Amino acid sequence: MAKLEYKDLLDAGVHFGHLTRKWDPRMAPYIFMEKNGIHIIDLNKTLACLDEASNAIKQVVRSGKKVMFVATKKQAKDLVAAEAQRLNMPYVTERWLGGMLTNFATIRKSLKKMSGLDKLMKEESYTNLAKKERLMISRQKDKMEDVLGGISDLSRLPAALFIVDIKREHIAIAEAKKLGIPVFALVDTNSNPNEVDFPIPANDDAFKSVSLLVKAFGAAIEEGLSERKKDKEEAKLSEEEEAKKAVDTETKG
Repeated sequence: MAKLEYKDLLDAGVHFGHLTRKWDPRMAPYIFMEKNGIHIIDLNKTLACLDEASNAIKQVVRSGKKVMFVATKKQAKDLVAAEAQRLNMPYVTERWLGGMLTNFATIRKSLKKMSGLDKLMKEESYTNLAKKERLMISRQKDKMEDVLGGISDLSRLPAALFIVDIKREHIAIAEAKKLGIPVFALVDTNSNPNEVDFPIPANDDAFKSVSLLVKAFGAAIEEGLSERKKDKEEAKLSEEEEAKKAVDTETKG
């Protein structure tokens, strides 16, 4: 994805904030002006913050760690789930379960149970169960899949969170803070940017705005993944060269 420019953000309506009466004064440094009772976000600040966030997340991913995407609002959840799946990253788009981070041991037990149900449903013995029992198991599995499906492959805590709408996802932010997990987020004019480590001032309600920025953030993660792959290939080549040198030295000796 090409680097975003001012016009891209303008066309997507990233600059439209909330009604002025709904603002959080701590967003003042990111507000350009007030127009027709609405705060207008300074898109130069958005670009600068996005750049800073992109560079930081690249390093997280380059080290082989996971980023959890969190967005449960209607206009964001499908596109966030799609981007997270594309990048093979964990995501939560239905409901944030209290303790999803702070009580991860219990969450892992639930993931194990979900995996067990999935395995059971593929076995021959499942077809021999009574219809009512099969229905109960299927419903239980579907219910768990709705909430935990996006993190089914998560074996350890994520190294960072990427959030759309920090007011809505305040529980996730509180848990991340408690554990010292950095939070990257789209922050609208009705929110407190100091709640997160890497705020990206933006309209977090309009589909076009959210889509543009989620994809831009995803592109930064993709770059980090590519750099990690390159690092691993270079390390492997270096090891092979060292091994070859060692063999040559022994042969000469």
